[in-house]
Amino acid sequence: MEINKRTILWIVFSVSLVILWNNWMVSNGKQSMFSPAPPAKVATALAPAANGTTGVPAAAQTGAVPGAVPGALPGQPAAPAPVRAERITITTDVVKAEIDTVGGVIRRLELLKYPDQYDKTRNQVLFDVSGNNVYLGQTGLIGSTPAGVLPNHNTPFVARPGARTLDGNNSVQVVLEAEQGGVKLTKTLTFKRGDYVIDVRHDVTNLTAVPVQPSLYLQLQHDGNPPPGESFFMPSYTGPTLWTPEDKYQKLTFEDIEKGKAEHATKANGGWVAISEHFFASAFIPAENAAREIFTKKLGTNLYAIGTVQPLGTVAPGATVSNTARLYSGPQDEKTLETITPGLELVKDYGMFAIIAKPLFWIMDQIHKVLGNWGWTIIAFTILIKLAFFPLSAAGYRSMAKMRVVTPKMQAIRERYKADPVKMQQATMELYKAEKINPLGGCLPILVQMPVFLALYYVLLASVEMRGAPWIGWIQDLTQPDPWFILPVLYAGSMFITQKLSPQPADPMQAKMMLFMPLAFSVMFVFFPSGLVLYWVVNNLVSIAQQWVITKKYETKK
Repeated sequence: MEINKRTILWIVFSVSLVILWNNWMVSNGKQSMFSPAPPAKVATALAPAANGTTGVPAAAQTGAVPGAVPGALPGQPAAPAPVRAERITITTDVVKAEIDTVGGVIRRLELLKYPDQYDKTRNQVLFDVSGNNVYLGQTGLIGSTPAGVLPNHNTPFVARPGARTLDGNNSVQVVLEAEQGGVKLTKTLTFKRGDYVIDVRHDVTNLTAVPVQPSLYLQLQHDGNPPPGESFFMPSYTGPTLWTPEDKYQKLTFEDIEKGKAEHATKANGGWVAISEHFFASAFIPAENAAREIFTKKLGTNLYAIGTVQPLGTVAPGATVSNTARLYSGPQDEKTLETITPGLELVKDYGMFAIIAKPLFWIMDQIHKVLGNWGWTIIAFTILIKLAFFPLSAAGYRSMAKMRVVTPKMQAIRERYKADPVKMQQATMELYKAEKINPLGGCLPILVQMPVFLALYYVLLASVEMRGAPWIGWIQDLTQPDPWFILPVLYAGSMFITQKLSPQPADPMQAKMMLFMPLAFSVMFVFFPSGLVLYWVVNNLVSIAQQWVITKKYETKK
C-alpha cells in the first residue's frame, strides 16, 4: 500500500520537534523528558554569614596565580567581631540597588524599566538572596599578611557619606572602605544615568612595613534552580557563560560544575565572565590586556560560582595600586551589549539556530522601527517570508494540484491491484511519470518553513525586546502563551482548510490521521509563545490563499 508522503512528513516534523526540544534541554543541562526528574535541591551556603554570602576563592583553586600568597585563605576566615551592617540604597533612572556594607556586596538589584513577567505589580529583580534563591556579584582580595587575611566579600566595610540618588546628575558613587590584614581596600561603585553598567574600582593600600602581593577576584554566585515559569515548551537557559579573545564564547551548565566536568578557558588577557538567564544577564568585565585566571566551582549544595582572579603585583609599604572593572547587570539587549565589550551580545542565546535566528531578528527589528508593534511586525515578516519563497512554494502547490486531479485514477489503481502491492506501486509510479508529478513536491512548502519556524521560536524565547510586548486586545505578551487560546483555535481552522485543499488520502486510516493532525498541533500550540502561533496562523492563511489560486487555475486548465 502506498503511504501518503504528506502524512509521513507531518509525523517526521512532529517527532523532530520533540527530539529537538529534548536534545536542546539535555545539551543545556536540563532534565531529559525521557528520564525521571531528580529530586529538588535547595541552595545552601557552606557557612552562615551576615549577608548570606560565602565562598572566597583561594589561589590554589584557580591554579598558580602570579603574585598570590601561597596557601592564602585555606578555609573561611575567622569570624570578625560583631558589626552593625548598613544597607545603602542607590537609585538611578534604570536600577535600584541595595548594597550591604558587610562585604560591599550588591545584595539586591531591581530593574526599574522591566516589570516582572508574572507579577506586573513589581519589577524584575536580578541580584537577590531570598528563600532558596541566591544571585550575587562579589569582589575582594586573595592573600594574607602576618596580620591576617586581606579584605574580601565577607569583610565589614564602612560607607563614606554621599549622595544616594542622581538628583539631576549623570552619575552617583558609593565609596566603601575596609582594613584587614594590614591592607586597606577601597571599593568605589559608580552608577550612571540610563546605564546598566556599574563601574567598579578597587584601590589597595599597603599599611604594613613589608611588601604584599594581593590578587583581586570578581565572581558571580548563582543557585542551580530552574527559572520561574519554565516549561517543556518554553525552556530557557540559565547558567555560567564566558568569552575570551582566544576561545571565544563558551556556555556551561551548573550540572557540569557539580560533577567537576566544566571545561572552559582558564587563562586570558581579556574577555568577561557572566551568569546568563532568561532575557537578562550579569557580567564582570575586568580591565583589558590584564592577565587573569578564570574559575568555576561549587560553593555548596546547589550553589555555584564563576569568576576571575587578577594578580595586582607587588605593593610596597605605604603604596596604593588601583584596578578598574565593570559590572553589567541588565537586559540581553543585543544592540546595547555590542557596544559594551566584544562578545557580550552572545549572552542572548539563540541556541543551535543562531546562524538563522540572528539575521531573522535583524530583519524583524528593521520592520519594527517602521511599524512600532511587534505583533504587526511578525505579521509583516511572515508575509515577506512567504513572498520570498513563493516560487518554491508555487511549485509545491502545483504538484499538489496535480495530485488532486489524478486522485480518482490513483483510487482506481488501488482498487485494481489491492491484492498485489508491488504492481500497485509500479502502476502508481507510471501514473506519476505520465502526469509529470513529483510525489514529494507538496512537501516543499513545509520543508521551507521548518528552519524559519524553529529559528523564530528561539528569537521569541531569547529577545527581551519582545518580552511584555503586546499585539492587540487579549495578546499582551508575545513571548507568553495565548491566555484565551484564540490563536491555537484559528490555527486549527486554518489547518483544516489547508487539508481540504490538499490531495485526500484514499486510505481511511491515513484520512483519520490527517484530521487528527490539526487538533494535535493546536493542543501543542496552547503552550507555545503567542507570537510564534501568530506567525504560523498568518503563514497558513497566506498559504491557503496561494494554494487556492494555484489549484483553481490548474483544475480549470485541466
